[in-house]
Amino acid sequence: MKFKQVTLDNGLEVVAEVNPNAFSQSLGYFVKTGSRDETMDIAGVSHFLEHMVFKGTPRRTSVDVNRELDDLGSQSNAYTSEEQTVYYMSVLPDNQHPALDLLTDMMRPSLRDEDFQTEKQVILEEIAMYDDQPPYGAMERAMEEFFGEHPLATRVLGTKDSVSALSAEAMRQYHSERYAPNNLCLAAAGAVDFDALVSEVDKRTKHWTPSRVERTLHKPLTEPKQIQMIHPPATQQYTLEFSPGPGTMDPDRYVSRVLATILGDDSGSRLFWELVDKGLADAAVCYTYEFQDCGVFGLYLAGDPEQQQDNWELIQSIVSQSDSHPITERELELAQNKIAAGILLSAERPSNRLFSVGGAWVSRHRYETAAEVSEHYRSVSLEEVQKAFERLKARTAVRVSVGPDTAL
Repeated sequence: MKFKQVTLDNGLEVVAEVNPNAFSQSLGYFVKTGSRDETMDIAGVSHFLEHMVFKGTPRRTSVDVNRELDDLGSQSNAYTSEEQTVYYMSVLPDNQHPALDLLTDMMRPSLRDEDFQTEKQVILEEIAMYDDQPPYGAMERAMEEFFGEHPLATRVLGTKDSVSALSAEAMRQYHSERYAPNNLCLAAAGAVDFDALVSEVDKRTKHWTPSRVERTLHKPLTEPKQIQMIHPPATQQYTLEFSPGPGTMDPDRYVSRVLATILGDDSGSRLFWELVDKGLADAAVCYTYEFQDCGVFGLYLAGDPEQQQDNWELIQSIVSQSDSHPITERELELAQNKIAAGILLSAERPSNRLFSVGGAWVSRHRYETAAEVSEHYRSVSLEEVQKAFERLKARTAVRVSVGPDTAL
């Protein structure tokens, strides 16, 4: 495998992990924009554009777009997060040219008024659907309370009010600024003809105009809070807790993920054996989120409302046992093996490498092989994990609980 990178004259970056032994390739445009780049009056516009990109271009109708995706035999999709909007597909190497033509054309959608009104109703229904699914808006509320005035508090889908008030012109303006070539990265992985890829994308994007885009990075000021949300139709109680963690630029993120795996992986962890395996809870996990300027160390509990308080106290006891139950060498070894195996097994698919290569380049401007990333986790020491475990006792936490129980 070989990593290749080029920046075109208009600022568009092209990166690829070329593997001539692969049987497929994956391509994706990583747009360096997400909910954190929105103001409150246009909250949800990044996700709105994700929908609109599939509604047709000056060269293709929406039917053409979907038919060509089928004709290519591609596995294709898109997603929007707090920091990126990504459009991707996996195809056979012989289809590199038509796949790139289609993806590149989609980056300049028509953004018609009639499509805008149709998709607005679709997205409002999507927001309502998520509000009616477990854990019933707790994740969005936790993000808002944890990040406060920080841009990461903005909901990816937006709100009913912000999406309802969004205008087509505001959406077009946002697209013009944030989908500029100097804010895009075309990533590829697998059996890629890199020279042909660069030549083709350069030819098709020469007329694209750069814009002045920026993203302000700073750590949030988090205050401890406890929020109780009542949802009478729920049959389970759900509790989320966020506390500060390392971001994507912080090498401590490897330590944090190892600790989360030891304490609360969905199998074989301390929380699993004490709560899930014993039938006390349906789910009890630790996890990490990383953003460019900060991160989150999270706890999640789901189960019988009548047992929730006792279960939550048990979780708090487990994550505060750094003195009485320090991390063992065996726990560290098992967690490192689990993480490393997951990384290396995942790397066998070009589609998975696409997200690793593109995501790392957009957020850190750095390329690492799957083996190098795996080695970062294997290099975490017992002392580092134990110190991170000890810091949990003094964490500043935001806790949100949602369910039918009003007494928690």
